[in-house]
Amino acid sequence: MAADLNEKVKRYERLLREALEKAKVAPIPQSHMYTVAGDYRNMASSYYNDGLHFVEIDDPVNALVCFSYGHAWLDAGARLGLFDVDDDVLFTI
Repeated sequence: MAADLNEKVKRYERLLREALEKAKVAPIPQSHMYTVAGDYRNMASSYYNDGLHFVEIDDPVNALVCFSYGHAWLDAGARLGLFDVDDDVLFTI
């Protein structure tokens, strides 16, 4: 059975929203890695907002891409230690 695109868009939007809420910056302020964590978080947030825009204009393919890319930024950041996370459903930890 083929995947339902609209269901996937809703699920990935929710996953990214929850990941953004849970990903707490881990490095100490004024460190280089703190700045990098901010960059990763900004990229994830920007992709989230772009995804919402694509949902609004009824472009589910690009919305799904944005939500997936945004989550990838947070997941990569968690693996690098940029974010303090403890949820092994939202993050690969």
